[in-house]
Amino acid sequence: MTRRVNTNPDFFGFAELLSDAERAELAEIREFLEQELAPLADEAWEKSEFPFEVFDKLAKLDLAGRMYPEYSSGHERRSALFNGFLNLEMNRIDPSFAVAGGVHSGLAMGSIHGGGSQEQRDRWMPDMVAYRKIGAFALTEPEGGSDVAGGMRTTARREGDSWVLNGAKRWIGNGTFADLVVVWARDEADGNVKGFVVEKGTPGFTATKIEGKIALRTVQNADIVLDGVRVPESNRLQKINSFRDTAEVLRMTRGGVAWQALAIAVRAYELARQYSTERVQFGKPIGGFQMIQDLLVKMLGNITAMFGVVTRLAQLSEEGRDTAEQAALAKAFTTTRMREVVAWARELFGGNGIVLEYGVAKLFADAEAVYSFEGSREMNTLIVGKAVTGQSAFV
Repeated sequence: MTRRVNTNPDFFGFAELLSDAERAELAEIREFLEQELAPLADEAWEKSEFPFEVFDKLAKLDLAGRMYPEYSSGHERRSALFNGFLNLEMNRIDPSFAVAGGVHSGLAMGSIHGGGSQEQRDRWMPDMVAYRKIGAFALTEPEGGSDVAGGMRTTARREGDSWVLNGAKRWIGNGTFADLVVVWARDEADGNVKGFVVEKGTPGFTATKIEGKIALRTVQNADIVLDGVRVPESNRLQKINSFRDTAEVLRMTRGGVAWQALAIAVRAYELARQYSTERVQFGKPIGGFQMIQDLLVKMLGNITAMFGVVTRLAQLSEEGRDTAEQAALAKAFTTTRMREVVAWARELFGGNGIVLEYGVAKLFADAEAVYSFEGSREMNTLIVGKAVTGQSAFV
């Protein structure tokens, strides 16, 4: 009698909540990503270089157009759950490629789409959807991270029909080559945070690649200096009037990071499960040993819980009922569980777990960045803590 083996990391079948059309579309996307992007991933990561042909391939896939169908053609609006699974597929192939693409289509385009006027959306979105212009998102600063809401040092000063920006930003993905950088700065006049689109080549804007990273090495993160950068009033995002508006962009992308954490855990599990069937020790595959099965089942348990959290968050988002606190809990929970999964997967591989060739080492390293960005576990915990106690524990 042949044993039935369940190789699906979606053990409880959350993908079955998608429509037949959505599942078929995701299958086509996965095949494209595996053929077109996966072969580029390891070499790019090892060299810490970004292969710009990735954007050409994402344009061919019309990935951004699927997220903003009003600026594309041939795509219907898909559910929030579909977008979550699309995020999973991108990150499953390579988290670095997914981050570079997500900074462009999520943070940068999301800021313009949600915070810009109709004229601004029409001016920039078509080229961004087509990947003719690549975006970046400049919020974090060298001297500030979690305290950026109240402690932003980058300033904006109104001078006639222009604004003058001064300050510095750090960890800006795509920052070394982006055509459009959404820069957040505090208005010297009223103290409120506002958003500005700085176009490539603007005098006073310099970006320097951050070297020596051990995670998401393919992503070109930059240190940015703004020295008297002058931008027209027409490049100020017209619907952004305070940090609360900025936080709305982060609320949407924070849920995306929860899906990213799930994707990294899923891929680590897939690699570990496959390896357990191929690696032979003491005369049989290691998957036949109790301690290896224990590791795999702990991984699968975490993944199943993560699927439940992100699926429900997507459903709430679809209904317009998701909250910042729910997104914060999803991000904190999934990234913590992800960290456990990649550690167990690396353990299962033994010595091979630190070699790039086997895949899990890259995931183990990349997980550390995902654990920290879009709000650390601690800060997201305090957001939820305030919601459940009514008391703010922020310093």
